[in-house]
Amino acid sequence: MMRSSVLNDSRISRLVELALLEDASMGDVTSDAIVPEHHLSAGNFLCKGEGIVAGLEVADLVFRHCASGITLEPIVQDGKPAARGVIIARLQGSTRGILLGERTALNFLQRMSGIATLTRRYVDAVAGTRTAITDTRKTVPGLRVLDKLAVRLGGGVNHRFGLDDMVLIKDNHKVAAGSITRAVHLCHRYLSEKELGLKIEVETTTLDEVQEALACQGIHRIMLDNFPLEEMRQAVALVNGRVQLEASGGITLDSVRSVAETGVDIISVGALTHSPPALDISLELASHA
Repeated sequence: MMRSSVLNDSRISRLVELALLEDASMGDVTSDAIVPEHHLSAGNFLCKGEGIVAGLEVADLVFRHCASGITLEPIVQDGKPAARGVIIARLQGSTRGILLGERTALNFLQRMSGIATLTRRYVDAVAGTRTAITDTRKTVPGLRVLDKLAVRLGGGVNHRFGLDDMVLIKDNHKVAAGSITRAVHLCHRYLSEKELGLKIEVETTTLDEVQEALACQGIHRIMLDNFPLEEMRQAVALVNGRVQLEASGGITLDSVRSVAETGVDIISVGALTHSPPALDISLELASHA
């Protein structure tokens, strides 16, 4: 199975190594006791729910770490839907290697597919509007690269990856600086001194703050944090396309369509990565030799 450039990232290889070390620091004693060393098996990854498949490339990487010669053949590609009862991939090779990597591969696959599935539900809910669905930094520590990959596979877009690839002035920054205007000024000065071409976003909680942020030069995006729908509509009219508008704060599948219809450009949803339900997937050995 060909791995994407994203999965050639050394961070992901380290994640896989750490996960396998966590699960089998001294090997798989049960399989080593029962299964002959050169025993071979074939098996199927079976989707027992309904959702978007994500993480087969990561699962493939897991088994490559477990034993040479294990091959994973995707039947349903990452980012594509799968119905209940569908075989999404076939696996063959060393039985010991397959069993060694089974739980680790499934943990990655089920979580990533859960994130992609939930993301797709949000994306579908705003279909026909101009609004994109994005994630946040509310990810499992260490898994952000995979969590955000899963969001993309579900049709969403990624917000900043970390604290160093975008300026986001939040409430505590405003308190520390004394005002939005002062915080923006300090950020511009810092970016200029460091020769950093980063975009600036300002979080706001009132229409007055939106007005203040809008008066600042060099703002790329304004976040509307926990705004009521009517105030969102007023903010959209006030901004009038001069900068991007992001809606955030407790937005659910029941409310996301109404938020998108206010005309905001982006809706950020922390739930995509902080509490996605896992997609039920199993690995079943179908034959042995």
